[in-house]
Amino acid sequence: MANHKSSIKRIRQTESRRLRNRYYAKTARNAVRNLRRITDKAEAQAKLVVVSAMLDRLASKKSISKNKAANLKSKLAHHIAKLA
Repeated sequence: MANHKSSIKRIRQTESRRLRNRYYAKTARNAVRNLRRITDKAEAQAKLVVVSAMLDRLASKKSISKNKAANLKSKLAHHIAKLA
């Protein structure tokens, strides 16, 4: 166990950030999964805007890397373009 006050505080901060990052990353994964299940093109395009914003927000807060966000957005856009 840490002895310095600053170390104890850092441990508290790290744990709360870890839990917050896990929650938002899991929420984004579920949103991507739900978007891939949509078969209606118009509905999928509307949802893509929301999911893209969510991924950009996660990348800007460093919960996921910016390359991962870009790759996911690209794959989702390609998937939606193939919908009839």
